Amino acid sequence: MPEQTFLAFDFGLKKIGVAIGNSLTKSARPLCILRPATKQARFEQITQLMNEWQPDCVIVGLPLTLDGQEQPASQQSRRFANQLNGRFAVRVEMVDERGSSLEAQAYLGNNNDDDALAASIILQRYFDTLA
Repeated sequence: MPEQTFLAFDFGLKKIGVAIGNSLTKSARPLCILRPATKQARFEQITQLMNEWQPDCVIVGLPLTLDGQEQPASQQSRRFANQLNGRFAVRVEMVDERGSSLEAQAYLGNNNDDDALAASIILQRYFDTLA
């Protein structure tokens, strides 16, 4: 399989964590945190990232309840994933993000913004499922 570039998003209405990785190393790293003021600004920032990195696949975190059920935030993340697919004609995969923010906070050891690190944890979970 040729090397592929992946972008991952930890979607939130106020902040979106972004991570980058590739299929060769199967490793993810935090990239940035987007803080768009409007939906239009959100997609302008994402367009810049898509143009810069030209990912082959996008991963979006799927927030589920502790027992694995969908919740209102799940629908928002699915809608965001569908918008990415529609706007950029890129393959989008959803990955269970349960506990990613807690894991990121534990790693950071403080209350700093953890969204980009959470996105990298989500992407790493995806890589860990690949053979």
